[in-house]
Formats: sequence, C-alpha cells, structure tokens
Amino acid sequence: MRRGPGGETGPSSAGAGAGEALAALLEDSAEELYESAPCGYLSTLMDGTIARINATLLGWLGMERRAVVGRKRFADLLTVGGKLYHETHFAPLLSMRGQINGVALELRAADGSRLPVLVSSVVKHDGAGEPLLIRTTVFDATDRRSYEEELLRRRKEADQARAEAEQARRQAEADRARLAEALSVLQRALLPEVLPRVPGVDTASYYRTAFPGRLGGDFYDVFPLGDERWAFFLGDVQGKGPEAATLTSQARYALRAAALCSDAPEEALTTLNAVLAERDGHDDPRYCTVVFGILEPGGDTGGTRVRIASGGHPPALVLRGSGWLDLLSTPGGMPVGMLPEAHFATAVTELAPGDTLVLYTDGLTEARTGPDRSTLYGEEALYSFAADLAPATAQGAVAALTELLESFGEGLDDDTALLALGAPAPQPEPGARTDRTGGLH
Repeated sequence: MRRGPGGETGPSSAGAGAGEALAALLEDSAEELYESAPCGYLSTLMDGTIARINATLLGWLGMERRAVVGRKRFADLLTVGGKLYHETHFAPLLSMRGQINGVALELRAADGSRLPVLVSSVVKHDGAGEPLLIRTTVFDATDRRSYEEELLRRRKEADQARAEAEQARRQAEADRARLAEALSVLQRALLPEVLPRVPGVDTASYYRTAFPGRLGGDFYDVFPLGDERWAFFLGDVQGKGPEAATLTSQARYALRAAALCSDAPEEALTTLNAVLAERDGHDDPRYCTVVFGILEPGGDTGGTRVRIASGGHPPALVLRGSGWLDLLSTPGGMPVGMLPEAHFATAVTELAPGDTLVLYTDGLTEARTGPDRSTLYGEEALYSFAADLAPATAQGAVAALTELLESFGEGLDDDTALLALGAPAPQPEPGARTDRTGGLH
C-alpha cells in the first residue's frame, strides 16, 4: 500500500481496496448462481425426462429434488390444460424450430395450487448436430397474470359500463319520445284540433311552442253560442310547463261555460277571474292575458259585428278590405287572475266584407332581433308589417305572420298563438282591377 510523505493512504490504494471488496462479493460459483437464480432452470432429455432442476423452481413447486430428477418429465409439472398444450403445440414447435420463447403455461405445485409462468426452451445439439437435451427457463408470471386479470376485469367493467350507458341512453331516448308524445297529446287537448266552420266568416290559426318538448301556455278557441252567434278567445298564461297547462285548461273551460250564461264578453272574463282567484295561496300563482269576443251577424254594412273584452292583452289588429289597418285597442284592461276585483276593457267593431280581425300573443312582439338578438321586434314594427299586409284574408294573414315568425329563428323565446277571423270579400268581376291604398289609423 502506498503512503504519502505524511503517511496518508493514497487514492490508488483506496481504489484497490474497494475493487478487492467488490470482487469478493462477486465470487459466487456458477453452481450457486444456477441454484439461486431469480428464475427457474431445468434441463430435460429429449423425451422430456427432467435431468436437472434448480432450487428456485423446486421451491416454487414445493417439491424435493429426488422426487423430480429422473422421475418426472417436464409435462408432469404442468396442469392438465398445460399438458395438452405442451403435447399439441409446445413440443412440436420446439422440435421444428429448435427453440421457443415466452409461452404462457401453468405449473401445478405439490399442494395442488397453480403457478402461472412464462417458459422459454432451447434444444442443445452435439458436434454432429444431433439433439442432446432441452434447456428450459421458467419465469414466475404471477404478478403479470394478476396485472392481466386486473386489466381484463377493468375492461369488462368498462365494457359493462359502456353497455349500461348505451342502454340508459336508449332508455332516455325512449322516455323522451314517450314524453314528447304525451305532451303532444296533452297540448292538442288544450287547443281545438280544427277550427269549426263559421257561416259568413273565414277562420285561421297558428300555434308555436318556444321549446319543443314543453307544454305551452297560449290558448285559443272558436265555438257556437246559438242564434247564429259565435264566441272566440285567445290568451296567454304566464309561465310554461304543467302548471301553465293546468291553468290553460281551467281558462278554456271556464270561458266556454261563462259564454253560455251571458252574452257580455266582459262578464266571461269576470267569471274567469273569479275561477283563478280560487287559486289564492297556491304555491305557484299564475295569471293570464285574454281577449274574449262574440261574433254577431247583421252589421250595418251587411258584415259581422264584433264585441270584445280584453284582460291585459295586446290590441287586436283589423286589416281592412280598403287597405287600412285599425287597432281595436282596449286600454286599461287588467290581466285575468292577478287581482280579486279586476277591470276589463271592451271594444266594438264591424267586419265588413274583406276585413280580417287578427289576434296574437306577445311571443310575436317580444321576439329578439338584430345581429346580437338583443332588440325586441316590438309593436310598432308589427303594426307597420300589418299595414303593408292589408288587405288580407284570414288564411293569408296567418300565413304571412307565420313566415315572419320563422324568420326570427332562434330569437323566439316565448310561445306564440295567432287567430284570424275574416269576412270574405266579394269576388271581383272578371277583368276588374283594384287600387290598393291605405294607412294606419
């Protein structure tokens, strides 16, 4: 050992000491490495008889060396399924190729337990090329098997979850379809399926819910009263959904019943107000705006006399056959059901031949327009549109307003109902020309 001038041990001496210690640690014999390897080793004769096996593999199997060497073949260490696979696949491939790698098999331990392993074998040949023996390496695949089983379990769980999600999706679609059908049936029950034929008056209507799959709160109806008189109404219930539909149903039947008891439109609204007032203390109080009217034949011009009462509803439009637009305004009318004692405004007009009365709900005037959908369409725009539309038949007016509604696209946030009643214009003689002029009164 070299020392420096002061007797210190030099770097080369320290390195030599460490190297000697490392060499001592690595002085395992080849036999010890074979016996204590982290994997199993065995050598067999060409017929499979075990000629040698290391301690590691014996420990895994729980067997004694004397009970294995020369007494068992490699196939005897396998499970029944492993033996079958060894005879039909493993051994033929090994004989043909001379080696085989990473084959998954199961060993059967002395206590009957199973040990998943990965097996690689190679045939050793003599100098003449004749096969002498088979060397086999065995790796414990327990952790890998557990990992694979966990992956398989998770995959099955994922597949089951996807199947359940798909089943839930199909069930939800079926439920939505059934609900939509039920809502459609209920919605049709709240509106007349077809407007009746009114002598001397053309009728047309339109209804659009703001959100498909939800019950709307708008309603209308036309029905006979006897003595050639007909009643009609159009209303808008505050809110949407089942509660609004309930109120709609109550309003329709209450107005129909009230009309049979009195020929005054305002009394029909008063009766409805009393019916809705009985809902005081309800968890979700609601009200509605309504126009109720009566058609009577025999006007001064041979047309149809119209008497209406309004409870907080927008003015009715009268498209005159002369091309003018009249507003049948009813200022001061209060929404129905808001207060126990409510005032309802009335108005009277006559539909001469060629005139059409148009009722609408505020879903039309409250449609959002403009590039950012922040501007309401508004009443003035509607009046201008209607003035340009006059004169028009009931069907023509509803068709034009329906096209207007569709032009709003996603700007419609509320239900919209239209009801038009028109006195047919006399048919012009062949070759006659009409001059359309008019303005807004």
